[in-house]
Amino acid sequence: MSRADEQTKTGRQGAEGVLRIFSAVPGATRLVLIRHGEAVCNVSSVVGGPKGCTGLTDLGRRQVVALAERLEEGGELRDAVALYSSPLPRALETAALLRGAVGPAGRPLEVRQEDDLSELRPGESDGMTWQEVIDTFGLPDWDVSADQPIAPGGESWVTFVSRAAAMVRALAQRHAGQVVVAAVHAGVIESSMVHFLGVPREVQRKGWLRIQHASMTTWEYVPDDDRWILLRFNDACGVPLV
Repeated sequence: MSRADEQTKTGRQGAEGVLRIFSAVPGATRLVLIRHGEAVCNVSSVVGGPKGCTGLTDLGRRQVVALAERLEEGGELRDAVALYSSPLPRALETAALLRGAVGPAGRPLEVRQEDDLSELRPGESDGMTWQEVIDTFGLPDWDVSADQPIAPGGESWVTFVSRAAAMVRALAQRHAGQVVVAAVHAGVIESSMVHFLGVPREVQRKGWLRIQHASMTTWEYVPDDDRWILLRFNDACGVPLV
């Protein structure tokens, strides 16, 4: 190796922590988490578990359709091999509206339901208004005790983050080296940020992770060293807000 080549090699090695140019990692899994469109429970302040969730609003459907049209035009998710969804109606409706733009053109993927992609399980608070929850159970102080359930029979913050992140990991491992799409909830996306990036709970509590309806967050999972790379966060380009 010439002196010039050696200097070039040394310079590249020394710049690894500075250069911001990355190429795709061979054999990595790409996992696209899409938050559902605006839901009826979101605007009515109802706890949206299996009983309280009644699907998307008209705006929510327009939001998902706008995303589907963008994906259809750009074709960026045509290489997806699987489309998953939480079993809650707002996520299932979102996945159904996206089917035509995800996976091979003309061959819509089957929507596969995974219960562990659900939002935090509300237990007895399901279907109540949030004011009724406060009046009946109070709200847990997760800054003091993160393992306190939201209501009797419901999940705590710690349990939810662990469960949701484990399901995201399971999907990445199930489809090694492939592209996977999942219609999920803001809490599931937040859980992935907390678990895989070490984002403190304070960031979530203060609303610094604002995840728009019908937005895309994309992870790249590298199985060789169990590494998670955040490729995209909260991409809602072209999605109407009103």
